[in-house]
Formats: sequence, C-alpha cells, structure tokens
Amino acid sequence: MKRENYREMTKAEIELKLHQYKEELLNLRFQKVTGNLLNPSRIKQVKREIARIETILNENEIGLTKLSEGK
Repeated sequence: MKRENYREMTKAEIELKLHQYKEELLNLRFQKVTGNLLNPSRIKQVKREIARIETILNENEIGLTKLSEGK
C-alpha cells in the first residue's frame, strides 16, 4: 500500500493494519521454520509495510504530518 493511502486512514485503522501485518509476519516466520513457506519474498514485503506504518505513526507523533480525523 502507498504512503498516501495510509495517511488518509485514521490512527485506529493504521494501528489495526500494523497489528495485522505483525501477525502475518509471525505466521510467515513459523512457516519458514517448519519448511512450509511458499513465498519467501513475502517476509520482506511485510517487513517493509510494517516499517512504512511505523514511520507514518512516528511522523504523526512528532508533528511532521497529520492523519485523517475520521470520515
């Protein structure tokens, strides 16, 4: 997902997405250990999404950007 799309979301929605990606990363790591991982590059993609989301949340926290207030 693009950064602009995350900035249009509310903080609660972004935190929910972050939680979902962290759960997915945990599951992918378990699959890797057990040898059932079908798409190894997905781990890298999920890590990047987590980093994107955390960056946006940190920017919002220090006041560099503002997130959507709601719909």
